[in-house]
Amino acid sequence: MTPLKRKQLSRAMVFTGFTLPALVAILISVEIPFLMSVFSSFTKWNGLDRAQTFIGLENYKELILDDLDMWKAFGFTLRLTLGSVIVTNITALLLAVLLDSDLKGKNTLRAAYYVPNIISLIIIGYIWRFIFSAGFESFYQITGLEFFMFSWLGDVKLVYFSVLMVSVWHSLGFYLVVYIAGLQTVPRDLIEAAMIDGASAVGRFFRVTLPLIMPSITVSVFHSLSNGLKAFDVIFSLTNGGPGNSTTTIALDIYRTAFVINRFGYGTAKSVILFLIILILSLFQVRMFKQREVEV
Repeated sequence: MTPLKRKQLSRAMVFTGFTLPALVAILISVEIPFLMSVFSSFTKWNGLDRAQTFIGLENYKELILDDLDMWKAFGFTLRLTLGSVIVTNITALLLAVLLDSDLKGKNTLRAAYYVPNIISLIIIGYIWRFIFSAGFESFYQITGLEFFMFSWLGDVKLVYFSVLMVSVWHSLGFYLVVYIAGLQTVPRDLIEAAMIDGASAVGRFFRVTLPLIMPSITVSVFHSLSNGLKAFDVIFSLTNGGPGNSTTTIALDIYRTAFVINRFGYGTAKSVILFLIILILSLFQVRMFKQREVEV
């Protein structure tokens, strides 16, 4: 064996030694359970019995043709995802531009915005549930504003905005950090050149800064899109899908199907559909945004 081949073999063994444990862990904890879930989606199973009755595509037929609650949950999930993606990313980008400037106390503000992201969404949901009830009632007694006496979690017309506000409030700090990191990679000489050419602050942002931070926008939109489609924690603790089923998301509907009414096979069929929806939308979004990225 030549020295070159011996060196390549040594590198391959080192690479395998470092990656194999992670690969095995991923296979055991993610890939194999996923494949087992796909198989379960073709069965009639309550999740408790050892025996699974194979029924082919019956679960998928029922899901597509008969399950109106699932499609209602799908519609609300899309509305919530669209709202959270737009509001979160626009707000985070505007705040990032502000906190990337020479603003006094900007480091403290960055930390303050990021703190909610550290807290579990389950806890966040229960905190805001208290605020919307007892907290707003106290604010009404102090200010007399009727705004605080609206039924924020009981009115079908308002509960969407309540859930959206809590979701944005919780996740804003994460995307803020991503956008600040992107803004700090923009070459200052390009900004200075645009200023010399007489470009306004708005013009510099849209013509120079925004195209150069498209990788950060791609990442942020991807994460907010996938997180919106998987929304469960905040809904479970804040509204539990109510009032009625008006705020039930796909993930919450899957949870109820599998673990409340014990139709585990049917629930896994729904989870496979959710996986495919997230995969298709994410691939489309990433491909579309990647085409708009530019290199310096």
